[in-house]
Amino acid sequence: MSISNPGFDPTRIAELKEELGKLDKKFKIIPDEENSDEFVNFYFIGMYQGKEVIYDAALYTLRLHHASEVYELAEHKAAQKFPNFKGISYEEDENGNLKPLTSEEEEIGWFITEIIMEIEEDESVKVQEFVDIDTHHDYGIGLDGALNIEHINEKVISNFIKEFNDDTLELDDTMYAFQSEEEDIED
Repeated sequence: MSISNPGFDPTRIAELKEELGKLDKKFKIIPDEENSDEFVNFYFIGMYQGKEVIYDAALYTLRLHHASEVYELAEHKAAQKFPNFKGISYEEDENGNLKPLTSEEEEIGWFITEIIMEIEEDESVKVQEFVDIDTHHDYGIGLDGALNIEHINEKVISNFIKEFNDDTLELDDTMYAFQSEEEDIED
């Protein structure tokens, strides 16, 4: 019998268990250039409908989730104001330097920046901790979650997995808004 979703395949689950045993960890970080101290993509083994399954998880900070929601709203407003807006793409020249934006892209970029600053100032976008499960994922079960913490590290991931698997995970339902962090500009 072939299993259409490999994350439910007992052979794949056994392979991941063996790998995790050798690593002495509860999870395997998926190599991804987007992984950072605010976002991590990883696999772990959990239960679903009484059977073991591989979870393909993306865990991020609430601050990053807020920034993403704010940017998405600002892009939507830009698309309403600029009918030709399809997103701003940065391209590199043959030396690896960024090519200059067109004047329209630059205008749109400034517009988006202003909208982001307005949204943050009036705190019109608020977010709360969440965990979403996708049972129609292409590999196991998809899990997206945002936690109100400063950084995602191995201890945070291990605690999350333990509480998720033990069904003791308690999410904060407080609504939060964040401000962009000012970057230090040196003369």
